[in-house]
Amino acid sequence: MTDRTEELPTLAVAMGDPGGISPELTARLVDLPEARDEARLVVIGDRRVFDEGARIAGIAPELPTVGDMETALATDGNVFVDLGHLDPATVTRGTAEKAGGDFACRNFREALLLAHAGKVDGICFTPFNKQAMRYSFPGYDDEIRFVADVTGFNGKIREFNVLEKIWNARVTSHVPLKEVSDNLSEDKILAEVDLTVRCLRRAGIDRPRIAVAGLNPHAGDGGSFGTEEIEIIEPAVARAKERAETEDFEIEGPYPSDTVFLRALKEDYHAVLTMYHDQGQIAMKMMGFDKGVTMMGGLPYPLCTPAHGTAYDIAGKGIADVGATREALRLAIRMARTARQAA
Repeated sequence: MTDRTEELPTLAVAMGDPGGISPELTARLVDLPEARDEARLVVIGDRRVFDEGARIAGIAPELPTVGDMETALATDGNVFVDLGHLDPATVTRGTAEKAGGDFACRNFREALLLAHAGKVDGICFTPFNKQAMRYSFPGYDDEIRFVADVTGFNGKIREFNVLEKIWNARVTSHVPLKEVSDNLSEDKILAEVDLTVRCLRRAGIDRPRIAVAGLNPHAGDGGSFGTEEIEIIEPAVARAKERAETEDFEIEGPYPSDTVFLRALKEDYHAVLTMYHDQGQIAMKMMGFDKGVTMMGGLPYPLCTPAHGTAYDIAGKGIADVGATREALRLAIRMARTARQAA
């Protein structure tokens, strides 16, 4: 019998919003060498939508079709699970519609149930549109809420933005800017440090190095422009440093947020921990919009997607860049392999 740790990881690929570039990206993803040589993909969606995406991309990837999950899991190589739930002739490109939300929600749900049951090693999905998802699932706040609702997972899940050389973790995420300060605490910062260290290790980084951003201009400048650094962030970093000595990671900061990414790149930090959403997102997207990946950390399995959106403006034009989707696949493969080796 082959040792399971030596087998290719199996990843579920959920097709995203059909009105954007997701069908094209899914087809391009399946056509990549990595998709054939480094993983086994179980693609979930409607075959007609996939084939339309392949036509737009000008490719014809080899991908056998089955009608149910059990057959797919028993099939060698890449396979498409055809749910038969959306006729592409009914899709309006460039528009957020309930039908598109229904399509994406169903695909994502099926992929999550496979991963939650341990039948696949991870998930990739092509871009969703949050408005369309809310038409289908009114309680949809973001992917984190959807994952929790579908799987019943009650652990901590957090979004990470990932480029080839650096990760961005954040203490607060989808909250109004005026509420950020009230949502900061030493314990919350330490929890994000712990999660960041775990996720970096799952990505193959043995001794993670983390730079922490301040909240205020010039990191508060000694209290001149705010006291969160003095009262919350500096004490949290000090506590993290005490743990770092025995837990084999490094952490420094807080650094001014307008220079922290420059410092991180120059001094080879693996991650920057920011205090709020756009503090890191702006920098990451400026450095690599076409290569950025969003990874949901904290789950027992990797869950990765390109960091960009559905790009309604170029839907159907055959010019979608697969770069970020490729990087999402690569990260999911890397993390799935690490998890297998640790099992």
